[in-house]
Amino acid sequence: MRRLRWPAVGALLLCGCAVGPNFHRPPAPTDKDYGQAPVTGATAAAPGPAGMAQEFVAGGDIARDWWRLYQSATLTQLVEQALRDNPNLAAAQAALREANELYLAERTTLIPTVQGGFSAQRARNAIDTLANPTNLPQQNPYYNLFTAQLSVSYAPDVFGGTRRAIEMAQAERDVARFQLEATYVTLSSNVVVTALQEASLRDQIGATERLLAAQRDITAAVQGQQGLGSASRLDLLAQQAAEAQTAATLPPLEKQLAQTRDALTALLGRLPAAEPAATLHMADLTLPVQLPVSVPAKLIEQRPDVRAAEANLHAASAAVGVAIADMLPQFSIDAQTGSTALEISSLFTRYTNFWSAGASLTQTLFDAGALLHRKRAADAALDEAGAQYRAAVILACQNVADTLHALQADAEGLRAAAQAEDAARESFEIARGQRELGTISSVALLQVEQTYQQAVLAVVQARANRYADTAALYQALGGGWWNRTGESSP
Repeated sequence: MRRLRWPAVGALLLCGCAVGPNFHRPPAPTDKDYGQAPVTGATAAAPGPAGMAQEFVAGGDIARDWWRLYQSATLTQLVEQALRDNPNLAAAQAALREANELYLAERTTLIPTVQGGFSAQRARNAIDTLANPTNLPQQNPYYNLFTAQLSVSYAPDVFGGTRRAIEMAQAERDVARFQLEATYVTLSSNVVVTALQEASLRDQIGATERLLAAQRDITAAVQGQQGLGSASRLDLLAQQAAEAQTAATLPPLEKQLAQTRDALTALLGRLPAAEPAATLHMADLTLPVQLPVSVPAKLIEQRPDVRAAEANLHAASAAVGVAIADMLPQFSIDAQTGSTALEISSLFTRYTNFWSAGASLTQTLFDAGALLHRKRAADAALDEAGAQYRAAVILACQNVADTLHALQADAEGLRAAAQAEDAARESFEIARGQRELGTISSVALLQVEQTYQQAVLAVVQARANRYADTAALYQALGGGWWNRTGESSP
């Protein structure tokens, strides 16, 4: 027993270690901000709807259903329909279930495999042979043979290759989980942005139709003035051309609106014929004024794409250990026991039992370098996963910085556009009255009309930009998936 003690201890120590690198999470970024992008303070304010200042709240949490901050029942309904019926989300959920089952299957490799078997055989023995397998007189060359057998096999994880494979399967399950979260965040954000684009297009169409109605009134007035001799044919043609130019801008807007509706319908998991009845207008929305901002170290915890890249790096690290273990000796333990008899009723009686037990060690001596190349491929895959993780971190920080810059610029742009619209509207009303009195030319009125038209559309677009970039910030910060605890568990 003393002689066996130290080899047993050595075997236990070998079973407790695993070859290959141990995974450590990459260090978090140490930056406290995003360069020139603000993490505190507030944006500029502007007159009119969606003109309130937005305040950046450093370290603020993100609600799981952040789209409710727009205070639109229609928008909330659209997002909920997409989360319920979109096939991409269902596919991501199925992928997570698949990865979880594969992980659970991989875990069983640490447990011995037990198999039971039963065979029945009918045979004819050669009468003139020297050996009689039945050990009975050769009166009848036909005989039956029944065998019941139990087999146990086990591969000791001496070098930790099995545990590395389990670690890799667990990391791949984490990849699938974070890909599901990324699908959830992307889908909800796309529905919000697409619905906001629809609302913006509806308002642009409405503004263009109002301008077109005003231009038709002007055209009628110029026709009357021409009849009285106070306006020339050239004035009338110029006004009609301006009216036609405004009318020509409607079909492209209507085309964009129809395509946006198709895109929104697809996000809801429906065919084009089943587009939602609900429509959205900018007046139905409220601009969120408290905007959370996370520092880079916290951001990488919140972004599901970064977490998926980290899990993929973990899987690549474990794969290196698997490749190393494949190059080392492989151990196996096998045992069999059972009973065999010429009659089924004699199974498990005296002298019918048999058993065997043994162990084996296998080492690849020559494979033309296949295992070595697989090890080098695993090393290259680990380097690739590390670079992909760094790229994901950089992209995440870039997204946040871009949206913060955009929100600042959107506020300034809306303020300037609102001021320009007020001035253009007043100029248009004055010029229209002056033209009716004949104190200015038609050319001057047309210039004022064009300026006003551009100002109106600029305000609509500036408001839409604030709404859309607010949604982009929530998406860039991770969309609050961590507040959905338990919903994505396999």
